[in-house]
Amino acid sequence: MCYVLLLSTSSAAELSAESTPLVRFEKPADDETLAQSLHHSYKWYVGSSTGCSCTFRHVMSREMGFGKPEDWWPEKAEEIAATGAFIAVVRNLLGAGHQVDCLNFWNGAGAGEITKLDVDLSIIADNEFRFFENYHFCFVNSPGTR
Repeated sequence: MCYVLLLSTSSAAELSAESTPLVRFEKPADDETLAQSLHHSYKWYVGSSTGCSCTFRHVMSREMGFGKPEDWWPEKAEEIAATGAFIAVVRNLLGAGHQVDCLNFWNGAGAGEITKLDVDLSIIADNEFRFFENYHFCFVNSPGTR
């Protein structure tokens, strides 16, 4: 079992061209039923350096909130960099006027276990963003998005 990260956007751009060794974009598997919960037409599976979506910044509980890496809670540099690369793609899509949302869930989670969360990236720095387990992130394109 591992994390699954699915993204949807209103952009028809070929996001696989944005893939790097830290973050890669692929068409989701046809049997990925939670992909239907995404809001936009163009859907992508987002993998990390390990092939699955596990090597991003994750916390199990939303109560921890967004936050920069802290000395008291060591995180791997690769996870921080991969999450930053993901957010850069999201910011570019938003900046071009597109809509973006994503699902981050533990493989095997059902639709009833997913919580929706609006995320305004104009108030969250790249190094503060992290994924919460079993959340549907709806990114907001606010004026002044970083």
